[in-house]
Amino acid sequence: MEKIFNNTQVAFSLKSDTELDRAYFLFKMIDNQPLVRIGTAVTNFALKANLPVEGLIRATVFDHFCGGVNEVDCLSVVDKMYTKGVSSVLDYSVEGKEEEDQFDAALEMTLKTIEFAKERQAIPFAVFKPTGFGRFELYEKLGEKQTLTPEEQAEWNRVVARFDLVCKDAHAKNVALLIDGEESWMQDAADDLVTEMMRKYNKEKAIVFNTLQMYRWDRLDYLKKLHEQAKKEGFFIGMKLVRGAYMEKEIARAEEKGYPSPICASKEATDENYDAAVRYMIEHLDMMSIFAGTHNELSTYTLMELMQQKEIKTNDDRIWFGQLYGMSDNISYNLAAHGYNVAKYLPFGPVKDVMPYLIRRAEENTSVAGQTSRELTLIKAERNRRKGK
Repeated sequence: MEKIFNNTQVAFSLKSDTELDRAYFLFKMIDNQPLVRIGTAVTNFALKANLPVEGLIRATVFDHFCGGVNEVDCLSVVDKMYTKGVSSVLDYSVEGKEEEDQFDAALEMTLKTIEFAKERQAIPFAVFKPTGFGRFELYEKLGEKQTLTPEEQAEWNRVVARFDLVCKDAHAKNVALLIDGEESWMQDAADDLVTEMMRKYNKEKAIVFNTLQMYRWDRLDYLKKLHEQAKKEGFFIGMKLVRGAYMEKEIARAEEKGYPSPICASKEATDENYDAAVRYMIEHLDMMSIFAGTHNELSTYTLMELMQQKEIKTNDDRIWFGQLYGMSDNISYNLAAHGYNVAKYLPFGPVKDVMPYLIRRAEENTSVAGQTSRELTLIKAERNRRKGK
């Protein structure tokens, strides 16, 4: 298969020279780990102390990795990307809220993005995080099979109602809905709830998508069991496959609590696990839809090759590739140029509220070996190509 991801002209076709310079500057900073730590601490302090840093953040990190401060703000980015065939997933990235009114606000925002998606071809998916709709501790308690107090049970019923309302709305409007994966010790309760939603709303096709974090060694077995259940009960499976974003946290907790780490023993094992899940889903495409969320070029090529072997059309609507906005444009735009379905996760929200998400991205980037240097190499190559014109 021809290697297409080195084409920087396609990858950065939407970036002006100034935006390219900004991207270079940002990834240079992210590449320097101590700087990320200092920058993170200073930024957090400045925001808490209400120092006037929002403008600076907005002009640099925020505008590179986010679509805007609200959903309308994102539209110019959505439309611009769609001129190159790259779709958007509007992701309300406000994290760590714990109050009922905040959960209701996240619910309203998700319903709004479903309505947005219904009206626009450029937005094929809506998305939310389980902890956007309910307290982390509640999922954790349920996952550990603890008995809830009457108050907690009432609270959980509200979480279920939020899930149901959003899934019902997505089904009625025919908008696919991605539900993100989180930490393993709260994920069981979320998985059970999402499966319930699939049973209810995936009768004709996959509308509700769960997320499998393939750095967990138990996830392929989970998928196979779910497949058996789906066959018995007659529903379709929608699954977003990612490697996972909470590795340090997962390993530290397992050590602290003295249970076996849920994370694969090595990076290679994770890669193999990811590709095995992709293969399994492609083998069972009659019942499954796949959203391959990956910044890994080899995994992307693997899926493309499988599609070729099985003579699956590049634009088959059961197969989507996904990357995060501001990263891996060489994958997203080159895939789109070759006719594949591609969607970028486009985070949005007030600058202050989205900061925890951005900080997590920066830390993740520094910990993923090779990701930042790959971005820098590509940006450098494109800058040189433009100068050589």
